[in-house]
Amino acid sequence: MKKSVLKLLLEHQHAYISGEEISRIIGVSRTAVWKHINALKKEGYVIDSVHSQGYRLLSKPDIITTEELQINLLGDFICDIHIYEELSSTNEVAKKFAAEGAPEGTIVFADKQTKGRGRMGRLWDSKAGIGIWLSLVLRPSIMPAQAAQLTFVSAVVVCQAVRDFTGLEAGIKWPNDVMIKGKKICGILTELSAEIDRINYCVAGIGLNVNHQLGDFSTDIVDKATSLMLASGTPYRRLELLVSILTLYDRIYREYREKGFSYILEQWKKLNCTLGHEVKVISQEEVYFGTAIDIDADGQLMVKIPEGEVRYVIVGDVSIRYVQ
Repeated sequence: MKKSVLKLLLEHQHAYISGEEISRIIGVSRTAVWKHINALKKEGYVIDSVHSQGYRLLSKPDIITTEELQINLLGDFICDIHIYEELSSTNEVAKKFAAEGAPEGTIVFADKQTKGRGRMGRLWDSKAGIGIWLSLVLRPSIMPAQAAQLTFVSAVVVCQAVRDFTGLEAGIKWPNDVMIKGKKICGILTELSAEIDRINYCVAGIGLNVNHQLGDFSTDIVDKATSLMLASGTPYRRLELLVSILTLYDRIYREYREKGFSYILEQWKKLNCTLGHEVKVISQEEVYFGTAIDIDADGQLMVKIPEGEVRYVIVGDVSIRYVQ
């Protein structure tokens, strides 16, 4: 019922709607309408009430709610929404849900993470109220060896959504870091449960810096990370950006399943900021320099070293850094 009340207020933002009309449309008493209005006010919605005119929504808080997501989402990909004020890790909770049978399209969002993780076990600082900390449950019909493809899918989705929503020239650093002006705004962590010949489930974790200021970054990453607000000077409503990301995920993931990985690689290459750059490749076995010249059909980065040999870098526990 609260969702229905909110939907009506959103639809009538430029005029008042009476409690009597709300009660008639959604089929509850005016007392029930009043209770739901008060519940929305407690969540931070500013709602004006005028005798004989009714209610009008004046402003919305920058919070992510199930009600507003359900109202604004397009498509039918997102089927189950779990939103928390605080979690240790959205990926850990999403994996738990997936192991218990949660369907593809289940999402877990936290306003704050206390133990968020990036690739290679790195800590991902996830303060409250300023970022998008999100995990999606996926159940693709691909072999376990192809799971890295989902990393490229997520990177394309986030990068394109950021471009469309903000107008900023975001790019993808191989394989999945979304960058603006050489600094990282988004990390993606894909984890899976699989058997020899099948994937049980995948969880795509997305950490996006939205309204961070410089003081929100720790000293060890302040020169490497940025946020959408720092890059543009403009704060953004996280709910609207999240809706853009999830709506685009619906379309691009469907196209990936229909057209295959080659389609995603084509989109990735249009958005990348790696190819043509001098890079430093760091693995457990060695460190070497070269030029990133292409990615192959499996998503491996092709690096041409000074001696002329082309080496293939597999997605995994490898770091790629630009050479200044």
